[in-house]
This record gives sequence, structure tokens and C-alpha cells, in this order.
Amino acid sequence: MIGLTRVGVTDVKKMVEITRSDKRPIILVPTFDIFVDLPSTRKGANLSRNLEAIDRMLEEALKRPVYKIEDLCVDVCRRLLDVHEYATNAEVRMRGEYMMKKRSPKTNLECQEVYDIYADAVITRGGPVRKTIGAQVIAMTACPCAQEISRDTAFGKLKKLGVSDEIIVKFLDDMPMPTHNQRGIGTIRIESGENGKIPIEAIIDIIENSMSSQMYELLKREDERHVVESAHKHPKFVEDCVRTMAKNLVQRFPDLPDDAIVTIEQVNEESIHRHNAFAERMATFGELKKEVNSNGNSH
Repeated sequence: MIGLTRVGVTDVKKMVEITRSDKRPIILVPTFDIFVDLPSTRKGANLSRNLEAIDRMLEEALKRPVYKIEDLCVDVCRRLLDVHEYATNAEVRMRGEYMMKKRSPKTNLECQEVYDIYADAVITRGGPVRKTIGAQVIAMTACPCAQEISRDTAFGKLKKLGVSDEIIVKFLDDMPMPTHNQRGIGTIRIESGENGKIPIEAIIDIIENSMSSQMYELLKREDERHVVESAHKHPKFVEDCVRTMAKNLVQRFPDLPDDAIVTIEQVNEESIHRHNAFAERMATFGELKKEVNSNGNSH
């Protein structure tokens, strides 16, 4: 018979309570995909019994406090290898929505924001543990190129009205020029060994603050003005967002293991083009740290 790389179940939904020491627990309803490999010596994995065993394992794992969703995936992987003695590899993938409370930037209006989060774990029997944590965040970007065109146009018009160059420069520095905006979708995934630990909230924060401006579900007029002005004062290309995420990640977590594998993606959904802009960086954390520190020393 032919061996199979993955056999298991997908789209299993479970309620997960994330324990926090200083705050109320967070309730998630994520979706799990759970697999083991099937050697050529075995005809089938008995999926009905497999689902029952997986359901029982998830329930048992969730009875204990869950502090990190990626560690929950590791726990389930270990239980899979205990139950399926024929398997060499176990893999658990989790995806869900994570809600965080935020306040609008000026009026302090409370709202809830939803983020997509991911966690994976892969264990080879007798081998190392590899786990992944990640998030996807939607924020706002403003195009630097179109803004530069607007700035040049404004400079020329003010010049014709007799305004001095010094006053024009001061005005343009204080009042950002119009440009087209994009809805930016940033993603960070970090794969590390068992000891790698990064809070999911930190990943969300890094992505959100690496674009031109955050986005908010609820905004008053004063908030809207602030968000638009802030975005136009920090215009960014899609490449800028990825580089900023990498820099912020290195600066915030300098002790992350060098062999951790980091994937950073940014998609800008264009507003004046039919296409979207895309940028990506995949590297070990050691490689990223070396580049970021090198660039910092060169300035």
C-alpha cells in the first residue's frame, strides 16, 4: 500500500478559554484541523474513531488552563502520537477570530475590533517541536507617490499666488496633501521551537502600527479627522509596511531564537487600480536581526 502524509479531520470547532492572570479570560471559538501520517503498512486511520479520540483529546486539553493557543496545539499533537502508535508525525492547525477592546484616538469611544489569528504545531516522534503563531490585521495605508504629485501641484499654485518658498514649505509640512488610500492587510507568522513565546496581542500591535494608520469600527468626526491626517502624515508603500513590521518585531523581541522562521506579508487593496500591491519577507529571525541592526548602524 501507499503511505499518506496526512490523514485526519478538518473544520472541528471548539470553545477555548484563554486564561489571563490579570484580566478576565478570553473566549474563542476557533476551528481545528488535526492530522497524523499513515504508513504504508496500515490500510486506514478509522476516521470515525479518530474523530471521537480527537474530540476527547481536545476536551481533556481544554480542562486545564490555556495560556497560549500554540501551546494548546502542541499538547494535542502529543496526545495524537500517544493514541496513534503507528504515526510518526502529528500536526494541529488552529484558526479563529480574536476580539480586543480599543478606544477611538480622540473621543475615547470604546469599541471591539476583530482580528484573524492562527496557531499550528508539528511534532515528529522522537524529534523537535515546531509551533507557529500568527495574526492578520487590516489597517490603512496612504500612497506616497500620489501625495508627492499633489505636493508639487500645491507648491506651484501657491508660488503663483506670491507665497514665499519658506511659507509654502512650512504649510506643506503642517498640512499633508491628498493621496489615494488603501486598505492594508498585514500578516505575521512566527515558527519557532517549543520555547519560543510571543503574545498574540503583541503581533497584532506590531502589524497595526506598521501601516499609515490604524482602523476603528466606531469613530466620531474628531476621530475621523485624526485618522485621516495621521495616515496622510505617514504615507507608506507596501514594501515600507513589511520592512517596518520586521524592524518593530526585532526591536520588541530581541531575544526571540535566531532559528525562528518569520513570514511577513502585506497586501494593499488599491483604490485607483484594479490590481493589488503585495510584498513579503521570509527569513530566520537571526537574518532579520542582522539586517535591522546593520541598517540601524549605517545611519
